[in-house]
Amino acid sequence: MTEKLELTEAEWQDRLTSEQYEILRRKGTERAFTGAYCDEHSPGIYRCAGCGTELFRSEDKFDSGTGWPSFVEPADLDSVVTETDVTYGMVRTEVMCATCGGHLGHVFDDGPGPLGKRYCINSGALDLEPAS
Repeated sequence: MTEKLELTEAEWQDRLTSEQYEILRRKGTERAFTGAYCDEHSPGIYRCAGCGTELFRSEDKFDSGTGWPSFVEPADLDSVVTETDVTYGMVRTEVMCATCGGHLGHVFDDGPGPLGKRYCINSGALDLEPAS
């Protein structure tokens, strides 16, 4: 079981950039093709920008053509949680960090490979730890 990180909104605002706060805490999204990791191909581990939890691995990243970093699966299924999101007149599955509850993006059933998943994640919710 993942130990939860709970901070006050003031603590989150001190800890995160304004873009990270908007995405992680207010469930915002960056514009397509503007995020730092959209076209990133370096090997490494993608961690939650809010708490540092390992979320995704570079070998599971693929170019979905959507304008956001996309992954076929999380590094560990316990590192993320999902819930139904019915905002904007759509029904989607929201993906959040299991440790801090930060909004990461959404998961769709149109990805490649045997699992057929596309974890569509905001760059602003991630920090890339380069492979050593």
